[in-house]
Amino acid sequence: MSTTRPYSPGDRGPEPGGASGASEGGVPGTGESEGGVSAGQAAVIGASAPSSPTPSSAPAPSGPSPAEAGAAAAGDGGRQGRRLSFDDQSGVVPLARDFTRQALYAWGWLPSATADQRAAAEDVLLVVSELVTNACLHAEGPDELWITCEKKVIRLEVSDRGTGQPAPRTPHRAGRPGGHGMFIVQRLCLDWGVVRTPGVAGKRVWAELGAPA
Repeated sequence: MSTTRPYSPGDRGPEPGGASGASEGGVPGTGESEGGVSAGQAAVIGASAPSSPTPSSAPAPSGPSPAEAGAAAAGDGGRQGRRLSFDDQSGVVPLARDFTRQALYAWGWLPSATADQRAAAEDVLLVVSELVTNACLHAEGPDELWITCEKKVIRLEVSDRGTGQPAPRTPHRAGRPGGHGMFIVQRLCLDWGVVRTPGVAGKRVWAELGAPA
């Protein structure tokens, strides 16, 4: 397994052989009308998660969707995680945002008590949108979304089958339409990168965000 460290601020261009040629605004399902996630689409991560989170038996706080049924939240300082498969799903960006919002409710990031907490949760939702959108634009769509939380750090991972190597587009120009995805990710996150497993097609793009102090 190898990890590619992020380049300087910017955005990556289309991946060879994997780009759809669509503009960022043309990705299906990027609207703000967000439907629910069914229990069959989501799973609480067990020992098979990339970072091996271990859910405990403590009940999760009630969330806004039936997808939370049966989910477990970890105790103080414990690692908790969830997985969403995009197989045969449409509107993947709002689907990913809704799934992530449910996890934030279950793990106590929402509802927010302060402006800083609200901003931290909104940053997580924005980064999820950017990672999934980039997979749609440059890697023929995402396969899975993994969300884990430990010690006030949220880790997001989006897997795809793209063969290209993510590389930020430089220089970054704020006034230019499009091309801001990974620049936003880099600005908002504690860290981000790419993981590839030898002999396995595709990659996993990850990003980590911290809760406000």
